[in-house]
Amino acid sequence: MSAARSNQLRKIGVMGGTFDPIHVGHLVAASEVLHGFSLDCVVFMPAGDPWQKTSEAPAEDRLMMTSLAVAGVARFAVSRLELDRKGPTYTADSLEMLADFYGSDVRFFLIAGADAVLNLSTWKKLDTVRDLAEIVAVSRPGSALDEFRASDDLPKVHVQHIPGIDISATEIRDRVRRGRPIDFLVPREVAHYIAQHGLYSAPAERSA
Repeated sequence: MSAARSNQLRKIGVMGGTFDPIHVGHLVAASEVLHGFSLDCVVFMPAGDPWQKTSEAPAEDRLMMTSLAVAGVARFAVSRLELDRKGPTYTADSLEMLADFYGSDVRFFLIAGADAVLNLSTWKKLDTVRDLAEIVAVSRPGSALDEFRASDDLPKVHVQHIPGIDISATEIRDRVRRGRPIDFLVPREVAHYIAQHGLYSAPAERSA
């Protein structure tokens, strides 16, 4: 894990995802939550074997792109915890391992998109998520967070409005396949890595 253990860390943001690839929308959302909730840091966690999604780029490439994207950014860190765990990736299991690493006195703020929050009731081990974390739902253009209904059975959910950056990893992969530029949609280092390693250039056999 890249984030160093520190007794000073008490509020930690956790941003998981396939990051296939990571893009500026992810970074803006993390920054908004970091400052909006006065977090000590945000840990980006590329998924290994996500149970609700698939990925196109290999896990190690997605980890490298994420690391390149946050390199040198104060209070951003990357964890390979989910990549090293065998079997499907469940948020609850990752939170438990993070709690073991950072200590029981840390409160986690799980950064999630509107679609994921609206499907919160389908998450595995939801009671564990509720005990360990609060969820920050980041709004995107056209999101329907007003449809979410809080419940004692669900984790506490906050809403963080972010600038309207309507970018998706699906669109970026499609642009690469069509030979279109992805400048300013992803960090420069990520665009270079994608080109250097020929990621997303072949027609996809499965969608993410």
